[in-house]
This record gives sequence, C-alpha cells and structure tokens, in this order.
Amino acid sequence: AVVIMNAKLAKKLKCNPLVKIVDYAVEGVDPNYMGMGPVASTKKLLQKCGIALDEIGLIELNEAFASQAIACIRELGLDPSIVNVNGSGISLGHPIGATGAVISVKLIYEMKRRNIRYGLAALCIGGGQGMSVIFENIN
Repeated sequence: AVVIMNAKLAKKLKCNPLVKIVDYAVEGVDPNYMGMGPVASTKKLLQKCGIALDEIGLIELNEAFASQAIACIRELGLDPSIVNVNGSGISLGHPIGATGAVISVKLIYEMKRRNIRYGLAALCIGGGQGMSVIFENIN
C-alpha cells in the first residue's frame, strides 16, 4: 500500500514516514513523441526545486518501451548505473494505473537500503505527458 499524508497528520498519528516528497512536476510534449514526456517533466522539476541532477542517487524511469527509456536516459544525460537498478516495466511489468505507485515504492525501498538522500521517479503518460517526483530519505 502507498499512503501519502502531510507531516502534521503523520506526527499526530505517530507515523514514521519513509521519505518526503520534495517536489513534483508535470509537463507535456508533442504527442508524436509521447515517450519523451519524462525528459520535459524532469527538467522542469530539477529547475523548480533547485536540485542538481548529480545530487540524485537513484532513478526509477518507467520503461514503456526499451527505445523510449534509452532515449530519455540519453536526452537527460542520466548515469545508467543508477537507473532502474532492480529492473522496471519491461522486466517486471507496468500495469496501467499502478505504474507511479510501483516505481515509487521500488525507488523508496532501494533508497532506504542504500541510504540514498534523493531519488527521482519519472514516467510517461499517453498523449505526451510526463510526470516526475523527487523523494528525500528522511530517516
């Protein structure tokens, strides 16, 4: 299960959050290039929150198609050794409506395991949209 709540409520309920959401961004591209949405949303997000790409320790990038994932990695200049370190959509599946939760949970638990401060999850959405979120390990 994925539970998202604000810090005040978490404290009141005596919850121990795993991470906090630093920020997120949604951006669109020409629908003819729908798989490139994560490039636009990630660039927007990094600029918005003032975090440099080299501060990101792990990245989960939805793999709609192999060529799409490779194109996003190249366009963003990502270090492939920190992208989808435990497999992703092609090897594990990416059920419609659950992709964001699946890649976020995978990312968060790997961030905890490796003691990584910042992690980025990004996915493409049909029609040319991209969504990206940065999580911060708080424990």
